Amino acid sequence: MAIKPAYVKKTGRTLLERYPDAFGHDFEHNKELVTELTNIESKGVRNRIAGYITRKQGAEVPA
Repeated sequence: MAIKPAYVKKTGRTLLERYPDAFGHDFEHNKELVTELTNIESKGVRNRIAGYITRKQGAEVPA
């Protein structure tokens, strides 16, 4: 698995600090929240941040 860029980690940590109870274990839900809470227009960057948050929340990754 690739190492996430610093901007993905920083944005993800900031969102988790500001909205600790908003995010959960569901990637799709987290993706929608990242769209609502940020001004990120790139789908790829949004998905990377949502994936990072999902991993930090302890979601199970399907094999």
